[in-house]
Amino acid sequence: MTINVEIDENLVQEALELSVHHTKNAVNAANAVVEQALREYVQHRKQLKIIELFGTIEYCDDYDYKQQRQIR
Repeated sequence: MTINVEIDENLVQEALELSVHHTKNAVNAANAVVEQALREYVQHRKQLKIIELFGTIEYCDDYDYKQQRQIR
């Protein structure tokens, strides 16, 4: 998918300096940095959704997980 966006050049340059994407083609490197940033953003948002589940899952206080291990 091709999308045209305006991004602060200084921010892109700083990201390129910090990244592992080192190519001679600046456009390919910038694309790789933006794609990596999007992947990290998506991963972070998924982690936040998982964190929201903490404390919402009910469990049995008398559940004996050791007994389940012995059955196998």
